[in-house]
Amino acid sequence: MKALLRDFSLSAVVAGFIATVISYAGPLVIIFQAAKAGGLPHDVLSSWVWTISIGSGVLGIVLSLRYRVPIIIAWSAPGSALLVTMLPDISMNQAVGAYLVSSLIILLVGLSGAFDRIIGKLPAAISAAMLAGILFRFGTGLFVAVKDQPWLVLAMFSTYLLFKRVLPRYAVMAVLVVGVSIAAATGELHSESLVLGLAMPVWITPEFSWQVILSVAFPLVMVALTGQFVPGIAVLRNDGYQTPASPLISSSALGTLLLAPFGCHGLNLAAITAAICTGKESHEDPTKRYVAGVCGGMFYLVLGIFGATLVSIFTAFPSALVAALAGLALLAAIGGALSAAMAVPADREAALITFLVTASGMSFVGLSAAFWGLIFGIAAHLFLSFRKRQMPAPTSRPDVGAGEAQPLKTGVAE
Repeated sequence: MKALLRDFSLSAVVAGFIATVISYAGPLVIIFQAAKAGGLPHDVLSSWVWTISIGSGVLGIVLSLRYRVPIIIAWSAPGSALLVTMLPDISMNQAVGAYLVSSLIILLVGLSGAFDRIIGKLPAAISAAMLAGILFRFGTGLFVAVKDQPWLVLAMFSTYLLFKRVLPRYAVMAVLVVGVSIAAATGELHSESLVLGLAMPVWITPEFSWQVILSVAFPLVMVALTGQFVPGIAVLRNDGYQTPASPLISSSALGTLLLAPFGCHGLNLAAITAAICTGKESHEDPTKRYVAGVCGGMFYLVLGIFGATLVSIFTAFPSALVAALAGLALLAAIGGALSAAMAVPADREAALITFLVTASGMSFVGLSAAFWGLIFGIAAHLFLSFRKRQMPAPTSRPDVGAGEAQPLKTGVAE
């Protein structure tokens, strides 16, 4: 405690606060969309918010103090995006069963130390394409919302572009402020929904269905390992922190495992918000930036305790504001995923197949589009790479009129 007080700085507190606010400004909106899609009661949604907030806060504080590194834990935004499409067709009890299975698999990966080996085996383009497909509907939802409330959505979109040019780190927060201000000024903010209350955890008895486990747990594991922990570890390494990956993964998975029966769908390393705390803006001295992780965890705890109030605030937002905010908050993630999916020419077709299948929203034999996107994509990757390995090198034949060997023409542009 004395060391924490000695290393305390206002810049670290501000960095932790901004990271926490940005986490709530964008990704939390997706959870509300998932809850609305599944018709979840208010107390279950409040419990869901409580678990992800308390879990992120406790893990962030403990890990930051343990390793003296700014560790920011957050909930899986792509994971909650997956649930938007799934919850209308499955029960929350079945979803909780899938949460338990996915967190157990990730825990085993963390404890075994096999993270780097597994990531090396998975085609990065396929995982990125699946993530892009999951998030695709949020990007299109942004522009569909223009039809309902054009001035609100266009003002938020313009704010996003402006801040992306001058202050990119605060773009999502600025969009939230502008959207809420316009909604309040035009009378679109449903203030009657606002309440002041504490969140209470609600037990949700897990149910296990093999279709739901394959449709939800398998994609959640893929998204967590490739889309969350990989960039999260990369952020730490980029700022010079060599914290081992295994305990961070194991701790996050264990936290999810304990909190899943109360609604927690997945806790993992943050990346974008973590960069706020790991950089020089937090503190000039890298050894004192862990204070930002501790402060960020404390802010999570406070907001989690008042989860019922948070739920009422987001319930008061008009649907167009929620759709626009979610789309803008995930715009960078969609772009990054698409870029990674198309980055390797040899995997481009398989990645495109993965993206199209996942984005289609198709369902077959009770399994989701995300699952089938992975299956089709991996199958295409294996087949195309196998075919290319087996094809003989181009031969040459004499040209009748020239007397010199000319390469065979394949008709395909090289």
